[in-house]
Amino acid sequence: MTLDIKAIEKWSKIPKPIQEKLLENVFCSTCGVTEIVDYSMYDDKTGILIKGKCKKCNEEVARLIED
Repeated sequence: MTLDIKAIEKWSKIPKPIQEKLLENVFCSTCGVTEIVDYSMYDDKTGILIKGKCKKCNEEVARLIED
């Protein structure tokens, strides 16, 4: 897991229950709505970019959480 300091700061401001919902609601082009696992977080000019794998099929997925 790769973590960017600025991304961690932004992520820590999101309540835990919301964090869980965000990680459990990612779109996979193969499976549809899925959970992201083995992810890394990056600071993005518009928010937090999370890149990882689909829990169901292991394909790469990503989610952008806007500020």
